[in-house]
Amino acid sequence: MHLDEVEFTIFDTETTGLDPQLGDRIIEIAALRFKGDEKISSFQSLINPLRDLPLSAQRINNISPEMLENAPTIDKIMPSFLEFIKGSYLCAYNASFDFSFLENELKLIGLPSISDKMIVDLLKMSKELLPGLPRYALWFVAESLGIKASELHRAFRDVEVSFEIFKKLKRIFFERGLFDLDSFLNLFCLEGSFLNNINLQKISKIQEAIDLKAKIKIKYFSHKDAEVSEREIIPSQIKEEKYLVGFCLLRKEERTFNIERILNLEILNGF
Repeated sequence: MHLDEVEFTIFDTETTGLDPQLGDRIIEIAALRFKGDEKISSFQSLINPLRDLPLSAQRINNISPEMLENAPTIDKIMPSFLEFIKGSYLCAYNASFDFSFLENELKLIGLPSISDKMIVDLLKMSKELLPGLPRYALWFVAESLGIKASELHRAFRDVEVSFEIFKKLKRIFFERGLFDLDSFLNLFCLEGSFLNNINLQKISKIQEAIDLKAKIKIKYFSHKDAEVSEREIIPSQIKEEKYLVGFCLLRKEERTFNIERILNLEILNGF
C-alpha cells in the first residue's frame, strides 16, 4: 500500500513530569489526523490530573494549575481520543515517552492497552533519514528542515511542528525510491510485536537460503547515508538473531547487514 493512501494521527502530550511510574500524569493531549499532506481533523484538550502541578512543569509548558482546575479528567477525555485515532496509524516525536503515558492512563482508568497498535516514532525517522545531525531535539530537527519551531511545549503546537517534519521526511523517504507502508513501518515504528514478526520472517527466509545454498537479493537501507541499495548476497550465517553475515557480490567481500534494515528479501537460484 502506498504511504499516501494511509491515515496517520500525530499526537503529543504535556505532563506533570517525566515518569508515569512515579505518579506523573497527562495534563494536555493534542492530535492531528491526516492522509497524504491533507489534514483531516484535530483533537485537543487540557486534562485535570487530580494532583499537584510541579513548578518545573509549569515553567516548561506554560500551563498553570488555574488552567486545569475546571478541565475534564482523563476518564472523560480518553474515550473520545480513542475514537479519534481509530483506524489510523499513531505517530509521535519521541513516541516511547508519549506512549508510556498513554498506556499508564489507560491502565489507571481500567481501559485496555493499545500496545498492539503500530506507533511510528518521528525521532527514529529523523535519525534514520537525517544522519549526522549534532542533535535531534524537536526544535533542532524542525529548524534543520527549514520549519519555524517557536512556542513549543504546548501539545498542539508540537503536533503541528511534528506534522511539518513528517511531510519533509516523507519526501526524503520517497526520494530514496521508497513509497510503501511496509518499508515505512519496518524502518520507523517502535519496537514491538510487529517488528519482531517481520524480523522473524526475514530470519526464516535467510536460513532457508543458507540451507539451500542459494543466493539472496536484498533491498537495503543504510544508516550511514540514508541511501537504499539492491545487493545479491551469498549468506553464511545469522548472528545474534539480528545480523546477516554473507559475501556481498556488489562489494566483493564479506559484509554484515542489520536484518532490521533489509526492506525486501528474495531467494535466488543456487550458486
